[in-house]
Amino acid sequence: MFDFMDMDFADSSALPTSTGPYIPDASECMRCGMCVSSCPTFRLLAVDEETPRRRIRTINKLLIEDQAISADEQQHLLNCLQCRACETVCPSRMAYGQLFDQALLALKRTPTRLAKWGLWLITYKKWRRRLMPVLAIYLRSGLRKPLQRSGLLRKWALAEAEALLTPPALSSLAAYYPGKNTNRGQVALFTGCIAEHFDRETLQASIRVLNAMGYEVLVPPQQVCCGAIHQHNGLPAETMMAKNMAVFNALSVEAVLYTATGCGAMLADYQSDDNQQSAHFKQRLQDINDFVLKHWPQQLNLRPLKEKAAVHEPCSQRNVLKNTTTVYALLAKIPDLQITSLADNSICCGAGGSYMLSHPDNAAKLLSMKKQVIAAAEADILVSSNFGCTTFMHTDTQKLLHPMCLLDRQL
Repeated sequence: MFDFMDMDFADSSALPTSTGPYIPDASECMRCGMCVSSCPTFRLLAVDEETPRRRIRTINKLLIEDQAISADEQQHLLNCLQCRACETVCPSRMAYGQLFDQALLALKRTPTRLAKWGLWLITYKKWRRRLMPVLAIYLRSGLRKPLQRSGLLRKWALAEAEALLTPPALSSLAAYYPGKNTNRGQVALFTGCIAEHFDRETLQASIRVLNAMGYEVLVPPQQVCCGAIHQHNGLPAETMMAKNMAVFNALSVEAVLYTATGCGAMLADYQSDDNQQSAHFKQRLQDINDFVLKHWPQQLNLRPLKEKAAVHEPCSQRNVLKNTTTVYALLAKIPDLQITSLADNSICCGAGGSYMLSHPDNAAKLLSMKKQVIAAAEADILVSSNFGCTTFMHTDTQKLLHPMCLLDRQL
């Protein structure tokens, strides 16, 4: 319990800085327990092994003591959703997310054959695009329900992924979209990888909103996946980081905008051997909600909407980017719209990037809890700024929209 007393407080480099999290030695965890109640897996399983403080002990073994960990310790470590809610309450401002990523790299795990295939498709855009017509044919063929009933999808470990499928966009986005009426400047849009095909509605709505505001939108076709899925599965993402920084830094734009907060959290953490390159990239990087709110033209009016909207705050937005208030201010521009915060926003919905596929049982339990909260909200619309969350939380009773989609509908 008193492990923190071994800390050398005379060493000023080990102390937290005045702003933001830092990366201390994992042994510096104070074991205060403040993170316990914020952890989704502890809420699910109610055992101390499923808390951030116990995972920090495992991370300490890997990174500081250079010790092997047991199978149980590894399992409890990998049960983490990486929601980083623990960072928001940690008195030491410990950068748990970065320590966790370092620990995954140290484990040197070999992905399953299926995971390797999925990561390969995420990496290589050309082959991913070639797969989309096949998926579209499958969804239209009538084979879906018989295949689901057959049990083969579960046998092949594809059931969870297949259940999330929606008709993909088959065409590519244009590289350039001109603004309307006035030319206020140029912005670039980061599309993501899976979202480029399965969240086309949000991307197109974002472009229309930006165009209506007078901005030209560039969509560089050379951009690639942000790298979050790779990094959070213990694989290097430096190649994707370097590619995206080179592509967007070459553009003369006012801002680089992302629509999915999960991607934004990764993009905001980009690092490079060339500090100037990464600094230039991050200097122009903005959440599209922030940019639109800041630059909204006074003469651009929205149609009234007499409905109730509940706002879901993704973990990446709440715990990493820390810009949840923007969405509420943006939606307030819609006359007559009743806006409320979804209860229990501090607890992850269970999507967690690829967690919904790698830990389907835990994810399903968290989703069940979240859907109870959604039903209790009695809202007409559920608003969320992260593609992974909206895909996973799909309901049959509420419209589930990105803020840009709702603004676009009311233009």
